[in-house]
Amino acid sequence: MGLLNFVKNAGKNLFGGKAEAATADTLQKEISDLGLDASGLDIQVDGDKVTVNGTPKDQETKEKVLLALGNVEGIASVQDDADGDLPTTHTVEKGDSLWKIAEATLGDGARYQEIFEANKPMLSDPDKIYPGQVLRIPAK
Repeated sequence: MGLLNFVKNAGKNLFGGKAEAATADTLQKEISDLGLDASGLDIQVDGDKVTVNGTPKDQETKEKVLLALGNVEGIASVQDDADGDLPTTHTVEKGDSLWKIAEATLGDGARYQEIFEANKPMLSDPDKIYPGQVLRIPAK
């Protein structure tokens, strides 16, 4: 349980360029479109803050749901009140690559594929990361 912070103006735009605020329904649809199972989780939105409560299917799914919610344009934080632990994360900076992130967090750049796999389905290609994006880092 805890609070995850995100870059509010970075992330996936769910409204095709329109300046609309995310709602619980639009975020639920995004989670569903990514193929993540958010059953057992209650998602609430208050402005740019999302709160997640409940019991997730498993820890991995919970972590992916939290990051998928936060990596939406207009969301500044996700309050995790669901059962389980917070994920280990890394916020992408300009010039980062999964290789550099793997070197810094896992001690070996060749392990970048583990970070890519840990962030599927939010990542579709290891070369498509952007500054401000928050990535899930697997255990060493």
